[in-house]
Amino acid sequence: MTRQPHPDPARVLIAAFEGWSDAGSATTTALQHIGELIGAEVLHTIGADGFVDFQVHRPRVRFDEQGHRVLEWPETRLYGTVQRPGEPKDPAAETVRRIDGTPVTDLFLLAGVEPARDWTAFADEVVDVIEAWGIDTVILLGAMFSDAPHSRPIAVSLSSDDPEQRARTGAQRSDYEGPVGIASILAFSLAEANISSVSLWAQVPHYVHSVPSPKATLAILDKLEELLDVVIPRGELLTESNDWEASINRIAADDEDMASYIRRLEEARDASASPEATGDALAYEFEKFLRDDEPDADGGTPPTA
Repeated sequence: MTRQPHPDPARVLIAAFEGWSDAGSATTTALQHIGELIGAEVLHTIGADGFVDFQVHRPRVRFDEQGHRVLEWPETRLYGTVQRPGEPKDPAAETVRRIDGTPVTDLFLLAGVEPARDWTAFADEVVDVIEAWGIDTVILLGAMFSDAPHSRPIAVSLSSDDPEQRARTGAQRSDYEGPVGIASILAFSLAEANISSVSLWAQVPHYVHSVPSPKATLAILDKLEELLDVVIPRGELLTESNDWEASINRIAADDEDMASYIRRLEEARDASASPEATGDALAYEFEKFLRDDEPDADGGTPPTA
């Protein structure tokens, strides 16, 4: 059956998951940033039972607004902007806006942890939610650790199996073969349901894996702006990104091995002709990302910050 798209403007879902595909917390931070800007509220919840390993992602106890202790489970949540009749709106409030200045109200966010089991059933539930809310397009976010120098622009790649998406966005058809995460499972399930999707991946410097990467988050937001034709205020992320880069520079200044390693990465990036723009390069980075404890080209382990 052919799925009928929702009338314009298109309803877009951006999805990100904690875990394997969230290097440097880049994707979940991007989602949280957008959620705060649009005043996103929970619209639907996919329960954690049957999907999440609670020994890996434990439930948390917190105090609610009434001061009661409550359990918070690692559920997957759909967020969106709720329009309430008669509720005053501040026209000058910082939010995601279209180029003409009007606020974006048809943007949805899906956030959760990568399931530990029963991915097919989980993907089916996500597809059901997407169809119930009349969502037209899904953007799946991912971030992976790679041989990327922190001092250069963060490389981002777009891929899609949808010919229309490739024509519209310039995405490539991925030729990667190998292990995948929940984002790839969702992409296949969405295609089977005739729901258009595109995958956006950022390459995060692997030698600073111990801290969040605001620079990678900014690169994701830059690409989302381009894809959605909107303006996304950056808030404190620009300052945080500059501080992040300066902090790594200070560490490298006192560590000649690390500084030498970074220089080699910079030389390799500068000598290449935008390898991040090709499907082959993305597949190569995936393969490196999946190899645990891989020694560097000199036979040693790359230094980390």
